[in-house]
Amino acid sequence: MLQIGQIAPDFKLVDQNGKEHKLSDYRGKKVVLYFYPKDNTPGCSKQACGFNELHNSFVEKNAVVLGVSKDSLTSHERFSNKYSLSFPILSDESLEVCNLYDVYKEKKNYGKTYMGIVRTTYVIDENGIIISAKEKVSTSANPAETLEALE
Repeated sequence: MLQIGQIAPDFKLVDQNGKEHKLSDYRGKKVVLYFYPKDNTPGCSKQACGFNELHNSFVEKNAVVLGVSKDSLTSHERFSNKYSLSFPILSDESLEVCNLYDVYKEKKNYGKTYMGIVRTTYVIDENGIIISAKEKVSTSANPAETLEALE
């Protein structure tokens, strides 16, 4: 996991609408970069809807929310439309950014070991420095806790 005080690695990914996003495009704003395992699953949907409900509060704090998973652009488009998400969902099918941010790791579920995205949220300041890093976050509490981290 990347550490607080570290410079956040720059990246370039495409969102559900085909628009390219680079972390460096957001200099001067805070960035909430949250990684989640899979579109349209109960936990991931709850987390995305939580960020969506608080979207205006993030904007008021000069922050943008960016969700990232390894799902396809088509999957992201369906997910975004289903929940009327007001923020970009970025596709990292190659796992390049997930690996840069150290969120693609070995996981265990019901005794089975596999590789997957560990639900992780980073808050990056206006200068590209990580100011908050949380791993294995609660899907329901994460959006509000992240908003508080911007205080």
